[in-house]
Amino acid sequence: MSVVTPSEATARPAWVTVDLAAIRANVAALAAVAAPAPLLVAVKADAYGHGAAPVARAALDAGATHLGVATVDEGVGLREAGFDAPIVVLSEPAPAAAAVVVAHSLTPFVYSAAGIEALGAAAAAAGTCLPVHLKVDTGMHRVGCLPADALGLVDAVLADDHLELEGIATHLASADLDDPAVSVAQLDCFDAVLTDVTVRVGHRPITHAANSGGVMAFPRARYDLVRVGISVYGLAPAPSFTGRVPLVPALSVHARVSMVKDLPAGEAISYGGRYVLDRPARIVTVPVGYADGVPRDYGLAGGEVLIGGRRYPIAGNVTMDQLMVDVGDAPVVAGADVVLLGRQGDEVVDAQEWATKLGTITNEIVTRIGPRLPRHYVDGGR
Repeated sequence: MSVVTPSEATARPAWVTVDLAAIRANVAALAAVAAPAPLLVAVKADAYGHGAAPVARAALDAGATHLGVATVDEGVGLREAGFDAPIVVLSEPAPAAAAVVVAHSLTPFVYSAAGIEALGAAAAAAGTCLPVHLKVDTGMHRVGCLPADALGLVDAVLADDHLELEGIATHLASADLDDPAVSVAQLDCFDAVLTDVTVRVGHRPITHAANSGGVMAFPRARYDLVRVGISVYGLAPAPSFTGRVPLVPALSVHARVSMVKDLPAGEAISYGGRYVLDRPARIVTVPVGYADGVPRDYGLAGGEVLIGGRRYPIAGNVTMDQLMVDVGDAPVVAGADVVLLGRQGDEVVDAQEWATKLGTITNEIVTRIGPRLPRHYVDGGR
């Protein structure tokens, strides 16, 4: 007699598929563009919703040399999963986290005297020397030191025998725009700082500035290391960048129809009744909602799903756990396969389509796909 586990018995028929072959292909394509600069692959935010550990392994297998995370906890998670590649924490850790950074051999960005002091003290206590990367704010104005403060912070690192100034970095705020002026100004500013730092240190530290847009649009920004994020996952940093590098979307979202109703003309669908049938129609329910990352107003923005290789509109507001689809008079039945993101037959609904309809970017779309949808990993297919 077979035993059905609770997870098998209670799981919703909804899931995410991640193609690791696509991740490897994207990394290889980006590496060819960035060469001879190696790649740092950003696996922050659980690898943009794709799964940090599987993506990190695929990226390293494809030739990436570094991993990038947003938080110390993300870096610790990768270490505990067995990764020994350099892991760069892309924001300066809080002083209280310094000992954890040192214990797990993470490489932090630094941009304040307090941060440098805390990391130096933690490294001294552990009897080790910690590599750090100075982050310079050349115009993003998120994190990083002002250019005028860079040399003072370099001196603070050089004065500490337990710290090594391994790298220097900045971040391009507008590399994905068609107008290059902002990025050119940032790179000019960064190069001026870099010249001064190189003189002070006696050699040029590992230098990096390019993100996904930067590696494609600004060869001068590739320096000694390239930080790639959204492009690793098969998505262009902006619509105008589509096709510059051959990329394959790695993530798709699937479900099965859970209920079918035939309704007369005049019926209103979902909360607020803003989708009113102008003819009799079959309405099907799909067990995915805004708690899973499908925005509440996606249907009202023109969102569609694929069933049987055809497009059908989401009917009304997406609810927390479910959404409804107007399939007209199509013979859709309970259990039918639904694709919310991805390909079905000759039709494709991609993250850029979602982003365009919702007035946002693909990064937000994929990172919002929530953990209630289990990730299924494949290698070379859906």
